Amino acid sequence: MKVDSVLRKEGIEIVKTLSTLEVNQIAKKVSDSLCESFPEYDLNRTDLFISISRIKMYTAKMEDNSCKAKYYYKDSSIYFNVNFDIAYMDTALLHECIHFIQELKDKKGNLLRFGLCDSPEGKSYGLALNEASVQLMASSASKQKCDLVKYYSIHVPSISPTEYTLECNLVNQLAYFTGTYPLFYSTLYGDNLFKNTLIAKTDEKIYHEIVSGLDTLLELENELSFVINELRYSNGNENKIRRINKEIEYGKKLIKENFFNIQNKIILNCFTNEFNNIKNLADATAFKMKLYQYKNLIGYSDDYTFYNDFYCSIMNELEKKIEYIKEYGSIDLLGSLTPGMAIVPKVKKGLSLFKRILVRLGILAKED
Repeated sequence: MKVDSVLRKEGIEIVKTLSTLEVNQIAKKVSDSLCESFPEYDLNRTDLFISISRIKMYTAKMEDNSCKAKYYYKDSSIYFNVNFDIAYMDTALLHECIHFIQELKDKKGNLLRFGLCDSPEGKSYGLALNEASVQLMASSASKQKCDLVKYYSIHVPSISPTEYTLECNLVNQLAYFTGTYPLFYSTLYGDNLFKNTLIAKTDEKIYHEIVSGLDTLLELENELSFVINELRYSNGNENKIRRINKEIEYGKKLIKENFFNIQNKIILNCFTNEFNNIKNLADATAFKMKLYQYKNLIGYSDDYTFYNDFYCSIMNELEKKIEYIKEYGSIDLLGSLTPGMAIVPKVKKGLSLFKRILVRLGILAKED
């Protein structure tokens, strides 16, 4: 499919090409910001400026007015919404430039990897993980403050209150255990450092469940946005409005369940691994503090109890371990816990996932 056809499909209509001066100004701002914010990742300011200054950049009309900018890898171009002020160092500008930096192509220009996202040209795996990590980097580089926001009855602390908010919160929780270095390094260079680090903190099965869960969460959010948009075309039809509102409410429920399913997996598996690595009283004290401080990172709702229940349960086990250490000294192995409990039913993935579930449950009726 030609680039022009893809752009039309994406609802993008080019208005004008940015001048060399405008592109260079963007390249300087972005290269300065990224190099100053992430000095540990071997980014060369001059090389980065030259690379970004060679990106083709356009202003464009976009069907989705909420979209500020979009990087399209097939023609290595960034399209800015005509309503977007390119003079302002916005996270959207940084986000799309990071996408350009992280792409890995073969000699023929085929995209091999996109940061943390595998097979980006097929059924993308790790798309949500990659978008969230890029957004965390962009938000950090633009000095965004953490804010408490509410999405789908979930209260979440996030430095990205408007873009990939739920995904950013969950990936930030993962970084609490892996550190941000492996996360951002793999985001920029497309290697397996973050994957291997998280697997060491959980196991390979849990890693894949979390990554797949994040993809499902993003898919559900995108489909819900599509359904909400249908209200614009209801033309006052009460039956249609009633049906769409049912779809919206059920979509919110699915998103909420999927978010807490992922969060609970992270809590259960990562803290169980940390518990099993406690060997002395200093480890026990550090574990207790880490578990307590985690409450400041999580999303919660009025009916969410998992973290508190887990906290009480693991603290009881910790007291037993502390007593053992006091009596017998430091330990190497002692009755390791296994995170074998079920959390909540998994939400199945798939194309038009949200729609199929609605049809199956009889919530989605035929078009009026």
